[in-house]
Amino acid sequence: MSAVYIEKFVRRVMKPLLYIPSQSELLDFLSNYEPGVLGYFEFSGSPQPPGYLTFFTSALHSLKKDYLGTVRFGVITNKHLAKLVSLVHSGSVYLHRHFNTSLVFPREVISYTAENIYKWALENRETLLRWLRPHGGKSLLLNNELKKGPALFVFIPFNPLAESHPLIDEITEVALEYNNCHGDQVVERLLQHLRRVDAPVFKSLAPEPPAQLPDPPLITESPCCNTVVLPQWHSISRTHNVCELCVNQTAGGLRPRSVSMPQCSFFEMAAALDSFYLKEQTFYHVASDSIECRNFLSFYSPFSYYTACCRTINRGVTGFIDSEQDVFETPTIAFSSLEKKCEVDTPSSVPHIEENRYLFPELDVDSTSFIGLSCRTNKTLNIYLLDSNLFWLYAERLGAPSAARVKGFAAIVDVKEESHYVLDPKQALMKFTLESFIQNFSVLYSPLKRHLIGSDSAQFPSQRLITEVTTDTFWEVVLQKQDVLLLYYAQWCGFCPALNHVFIQLARLLPVDTFTVARIDVSQNDLPWEFMVDRLPTVLFFPCNRKDLSVKYPEDLPITLPNLLRFILHHSDPASAPQNSVNPPTKECLQREAVLQQGHISHLEREIQKLRAEISALQQAQGQVEARLSSTRRDEQQLRRRQHTLERQHSLLQRHSEQLQALHEQKSRQLEEVARQLQELADASENLLTENTWLKILVATMEQKLEGRDGAEGRAPPDEARSDYRKPSGAPRLPASTPPPSNVSSTLASERSTENRTD
Repeated sequence: MSAVYIEKFVRRVMKPLLYIPSQSELLDFLSNYEPGVLGYFEFSGSPQPPGYLTFFTSALHSLKKDYLGTVRFGVITNKHLAKLVSLVHSGSVYLHRHFNTSLVFPREVISYTAENIYKWALENRETLLRWLRPHGGKSLLLNNELKKGPALFVFIPFNPLAESHPLIDEITEVALEYNNCHGDQVVERLLQHLRRVDAPVFKSLAPEPPAQLPDPPLITESPCCNTVVLPQWHSISRTHNVCELCVNQTAGGLRPRSVSMPQCSFFEMAAALDSFYLKEQTFYHVASDSIECRNFLSFYSPFSYYTACCRTINRGVTGFIDSEQDVFETPTIAFSSLEKKCEVDTPSSVPHIEENRYLFPELDVDSTSFIGLSCRTNKTLNIYLLDSNLFWLYAERLGAPSAARVKGFAAIVDVKEESHYVLDPKQALMKFTLESFIQNFSVLYSPLKRHLIGSDSAQFPSQRLITEVTTDTFWEVVLQKQDVLLLYYAQWCGFCPALNHVFIQLARLLPVDTFTVARIDVSQNDLPWEFMVDRLPTVLFFPCNRKDLSVKYPEDLPITLPNLLRFILHHSDPASAPQNSVNPPTKECLQREAVLQQGHISHLEREIQKLRAEISALQQAQGQVEARLSSTRRDEQQLRRRQHTLERQHSLLQRHSEQLQALHEQKSRQLEEVARQLQELADASENLLTENTWLKILVATMEQKLEGRDGAEGRAPPDEARSDYRKPSGAPRLPASTPPPSNVSSTLASERSTENRTD
């Protein structure tokens, strides 16, 4: 979240398309390191030509998918300008690629939509330089890129809002030359535009059919040479010898003449290097600013010989760090006719380590040997850019100084070879230094030195019994004129501190003037490949005057003071061994030594007895623990069985509970039915009681009437009674026409008693 990047993004959203009005603007667009997509639209006939809105939406869609804006979109309205990029019809879209054939959007195959245009450009784009912007968290961004091959990381202070970026233009020029394997004319015109050189008439950039490559030149056009750097093992100085090795041939019987080969085979150069290394001792002691040349015959042919021209230079010159005036002066020695034959203007197919016009001013080699170098080496580089204003911490991890005034830095990381190389921070980051840096890395015998990260802290500053070695002081300590015993340790090694007292005692016993005891922290310091170890702690011994015969302390031997002394005395030089300065031991001394050894033996025996007792106690404790473990296992099995039984009982209880619940629901339904029936009976009983009450009233009324009639009949005469009996009466009577029988009273009495019992 940086203000300048947010503003750049907003500006790209506000103006996603670049208007290309002229040929100069077109060259600026095509020479940019970012992939470019051009659309041709005629605005003369319509204010919004067909397809323009789709192209505009595609540019916005690309910003949505790729917020870094790595694909640029431009618009051409001039038909003459559009013909230069093979765009004829309005609405055509063109994708420019530097080294592969540029493409025109196939509208007849793919639907013309914003999504398809962006996908087509993204899938077919050609990435010349790639920006890396780690988000600061844990990711595999760098790991995925480094697995593709050697990588060149260039850190530059980048301002996204700047109108021009001269440094990026130079890096783009380096990338174009590095990948221009076939000398493409379009790339050459773009390079001329980047160099601001007046180019010839601009021709069409349309994809042309591939022309046939020219026939290989004759064998007499250029020599076969390579540069060899000789190390200085006998000195710690920063000087070494650089030799130019050339393969020459003679025609039978004639005067020797140089015959060049445009493409040196590996066999011929390998034979030349073998012959040269057998005679390299001759060139080790050359210490002169002038060039010394020697000829020697080949092993395989009497008509073939080699020429080696050597000179002593400073190590810093290898990376083209110093200027030409500070490094070399034009030598006064003139080459013979044989050496002058090596002065050619055509580039050698075998890449040179150095620019010969700077190392050897007499050899005028053209700088075009860098063009197409990616196709002539097995160590092709992928170039990445990083903004040093945001990611300078990564540069510091790779070897850049933390207090750099200008945050410009370049480093090559090769994961396969487990090494990385750093461009000297004192050298300005520019096209020439980058080309030299890439050339030095690309050759078979690279003069670049691996960058090793070391710590500046030194232990034991006062007593100086043990010398603390760092990456910078490794060779100084190891190559000194005395025996050196070096201990490898690390901060995370828990056993390593236990050896400090052993090495302090050893340093006190050995003479300081003939022996050095040192140690190095491998977790803080990098080491050369030949001195790396795979386990800690490790002890190496470097004998005096025989540094190439270093010996590793046996891994199966305990690191004790007597063992270290025997190891040193066995492998040290007899002339410098400490025992030569001591008189032969006397008989009394031997007796005392025997007594001491016997005491040591008895002490060790007592220690062994103690250890045996401890072992027996441990065995007893082990038996007790095993018994407890077996008891615990049995208890565990019983608990598991109980658990299974409880689980089964629980399942049975659960099923029984479900059955009881179902029975409870059934009984509840039956009780509800009985209650309903009882309610119905109660209602019927109430109705019956009501009817019974009315019957009682009726019966009582009838009884009263019957009683009254009986009394009247008893008092009246029979005639009246009979007359009254014949006359109908208006009083209420029973529905029957006959009088009630005589047993009515008894019946009514029984009904009353029954009603009373019912109540």
